[in-house]
Amino acid sequence: MTTADGVVRAKQSLPARIAARTGGGALRVFLVLVGLFWLMPTVGLLLSSLRTPQDIGATGWWKVFTDPAQLTWESYGKLLENAKVMDSLLTTALITVPATLLVVVIGALAGYAFAWMDFPGRDWWFLVVVGLLVVPVQVALIPVAKLFGAVGLFETTPGVVLFHTAFGLPFAIFLLRNFFAEIPRELLEAARLDGAGEVRLFTRVVLPLGGPAIASLGIFQFLWVWNDMLIALIFADSGNPPITVALQQEVRQFGNNIDVLAPGAFISMVIPLVVFFAFQRQFVSGVMAGAVK
Repeated sequence: MTTADGVVRAKQSLPARIAARTGGGALRVFLVLVGLFWLMPTVGLLLSSLRTPQDIGATGWWKVFTDPAQLTWESYGKLLENAKVMDSLLTTALITVPATLLVVVIGALAGYAFAWMDFPGRDWWFLVVVGLLVVPVQVALIPVAKLFGAVGLFETTPGVVLFHTAFGLPFAIFLLRNFFAEIPRELLEAARLDGAGEVRLFTRVVLPLGGPAIASLGIFQFLWVWNDMLIALIFADSGNPPITVALQQEVRQFGNNIDVLAPGAFISMVIPLVVFFAFQRQFVSGVMAGAVK
């Protein structure tokens, strides 16, 4: 160690020296342990779904590490035979996919308009969108329920999709408008000089550059809608509810029906995880781009 290094190290505070020494392998080990601890409930649910109700009632899920013979696919076979839960998965997909696509498409179009198109009252309308961000969902439940009942959308899948779309748009417009506004003006002007209209400018320039932000928005919206229970409990068809409501009804009606609840809960949880990890790279790119800007 040179004299200059010794002087620099002497000037460092004690927390700085501790942070420097733990920035290597020890910190990585600690982060791995935190990640494993965070995943423990998911692992526990997975192992519980692979055990029989008798084993679940007798011992904890960690017993499988000493007795692997407890693992079986019997519960998943019963889940496939449960028409209500399987239909609820389809209903959840029919709600989540359209609600996500509509929010992404409409939010991208509106975000581009607010960022790069001039129209009367643009700034005032954007302030209205920002104001809608603070409106809680609970405030609109009764008025929207009355409105949907009057137009025949109450307890229907399109009604739930419409509700999620309406309440997801303010955040989508706010997020994408701010992201699109950071695109260099010179790039758009060069495209206009080449003869690109607004539609071509949006599809060929803005959308590719805004891909990470759009992917992040899509992940957020998908997770919100898939895991929602409040809106589904009020506005969805009680005879064919989404998976969150269906599992809640199974708990209420059959409290010991763990052989259906455990695999159903795991499947309802693992699908959003698959979606997240499938678009993880775009999500991280969007978050880092927003942080840099």
